[in-house]
Amino acid sequence: MDKLEEIMASKRQALANRLRPIRPQEFEQVAQSENPSLSFIDALANPDRLSVIAEIKRKSPSAGSIAPKIDAEEQARTYVNSNADALSVLTDSDYFGGSLTDLWNVVDFLHQHKRKTPCLRKDFMIHPVQVLEAAEAGARCILIIVRALKEDEIKSLRESAHYANMDILYEIHDEYELEKALQFEPKIIGVNNRDLSIFKTDLSISEKLIPMISDSIIRVSESGIFNLEDASRARDCGADAILVGEALMRSDDTEALIQDFHSL
Repeated sequence: MDKLEEIMASKRQALANRLRPIRPQEFEQVAQSENPSLSFIDALANPDRLSVIAEIKRKSPSAGSIAPKIDAEEQARTYVNSNADALSVLTDSDYFGGSLTDLWNVVDFLHQHKRKTPCLRKDFMIHPVQVLEAAEAGARCILIIVRALKEDEIKSLRESAHYANMDILYEIHDEYELEKALQFEPKIIGVNNRDLSIFKTDLSISEKLIPMISDSIIRVSESGIFNLEDASRARDCGADAILVGEALMRSDDTEALIQDFHSL
């Protein structure tokens, strides 16, 4: 079993006792509640520069421990004060050290301080109940890992996000997954430079796939971006945004690094 299969099997087992049918009205009720955040699409629509999705991540299977004791709210404060365009909050506990509480706390902080920065719930999404949880916490976007899901599961998540007025980041790693994602008329596609089966990272994945994606779609390069040179490679091949976690979590000067990325 490869690593992604292991993680998905673990996630399905962990969710088993929480699964239930979700009525469209439940999503619509949450969508009607006041949420001052920008949509994820609007936050990344910066045609004159590279957008930055700053990720809150305590650990990962590839990097091990990154910042295990970090307070999610304080990290969000650092990111928004550094003018990150959007935030990615990992809510998987077993492999990434996150939680739904992190997402709630980050969104509450943003709203209290009247910041419109939107949040992505970064997790291994399988079922509409996770979409409802994300919407209730105030996330404006969910992740769909195309490789990890059957077509009917993607359709169900897509429909749920639509009812909840949330955007979707469709994550791909190869041409087959790109073709599969395009069937769902995505508005945002993330090219993961990391092969989730073995957790090997290669920036040439973005250089290969991003030029294949229409510029009418927001194109995000994910993983393996640590410095200005890496970000330049992503921008040069057509990326509209980058998703950066480990480099920002470890940085001694987060604001300067984000400013470097924004210069592209």
